[in-house]
Amino acid sequence: MSSAAGRLADKNALITGAGSGIGEAMALLFARQGALVAVADYDAASGQQTVDQIRSSAGNAFFVQVDVAKAAEMERAVEQVVTQVGRLDVLCNNAGIGVAAVCHETSEEDWDRTMDIDLKGVFLGCKYAIPHMLRQGGGVICNTSSAAGQAGVPNRAAYCAAKAGVLGLTKSIPIDYADKGIRCNALLPGTVDSLWIAKIVAQQADPSAQRQLMAARQPIGRMGRPEEIAAAALYLCSDES
Repeated sequence: MSSAAGRLADKNALITGAGSGIGEAMALLFARQGALVAVADYDAASGQQTVDQIRSSAGNAFFVQVDVAKAAEMERAVEQVVTQVGRLDVLCNNAGIGVAAVCHETSEEDWDRTMDIDLKGVFLGCKYAIPHMLRQGGGVICNTSSAAGQAGVPNRAAYCAAKAGVLGLTKSIPIDYADKGIRCNALLPGTVDSLWIAKIVAQQADPSAQRQLMAARQPIGRMGRPEEIAAAALYLCSDES
């Protein structure tokens, strides 16, 4: 689809965690819908692969390497986008990790790393993008939270806590900035069949049984697909919302 007909025509989007999973699906879909996509990821190889996929389909994209948990790197990533393309219309704070552990078995190190990436990383993205959005008269932020942040899931204490924090931050931003043209929403996926889930499944004693368990706990009887979550993000980031 040409940019002239796309739902994100002439928009510049920065998507974190865009080297795989939901973030990759967002990047590919947004590019097809006319956006220029800054593909941000800690892993340079996977991030560049997403860029290459977009360019091979005549889309516009470039790679930004970033550790979202570090303020200086997140600030640099936002500044790079604004410097390179002039403005930042859409920010998708999607990068995240998860640790499989109940509360009393969660190490302090795992807790801190989960909070740094899943919650602090979202805060830093917003912190550094919002000033640019204020100067340009508006923008859109889409944060990837999780059903785990609202309802909780077994054996994911740190992840549930971090994703609940994302919901709280997401609710605060429209209160403070909606009258200045900045929209902010959160996605709350269930279990999505992604690289992260594949790694968790592979570590289990019976990977096949674990996959079946994860699918069975979804109301529709299967795991979600990254492309389905990306479609929801497209709506939230388009002018339709």
